[in-house]
Amino acid sequence: MSGAGAPKLDPTELGDVAGLRVAIVAAQWHAEVIDGLLDGTHRALKEAGLEATTLLRVPGAFELPVAARRLAATHDAVVALGVVVRGGTPHFEYVCQAATLGLTQVAVETGVPIGFGLLTTDNDEQAFARSGLPGSSEDKGYEAAQAAVQTAAALRAHPLP
Repeated sequence: MSGAGAPKLDPTELGDVAGLRVAIVAAQWHAEVIDGLLDGTHRALKEAGLEATTLLRVPGAFELPVAARRLAATHDAVVALGVVVRGGTPHFEYVCQAATLGLTQVAVETGVPIGFGLLTTDNDEQAFARSGLPGSSEDKGYEAAQAAVQTAAALRAHPLP
């Protein structure tokens, strides 16, 4: 089951997050699900005493890495939000792999945490279940923001020599 074993992150135990610059890049496909992810992201940031300094909308999940790379140049953390629902062609695998590898590359090359809020689901019902919308069982936008902020705080606490 998705969500099993997820850490319970306490916003009061994030460490030093004061002044962290956080950006959000969000795809436009599946607007209702994305709106739920955005709400969760904003809620997590607010609980941490932060707000996003930038919100950049891109067409789809494939465009998330290039936008995240641009935002990583001026932010301490980036939260990437998108939805890819499996269809009847290999398109799903190509887009999911490209977006995942691209976001990983951005994080590793820049040293800027990327909160991974890309839903890759078999159907719309799974996407809604993870969206953070009323009645959903998970809130992946919230979790992605928490992960990005917590990682940025941990990196701040352990700077390079």
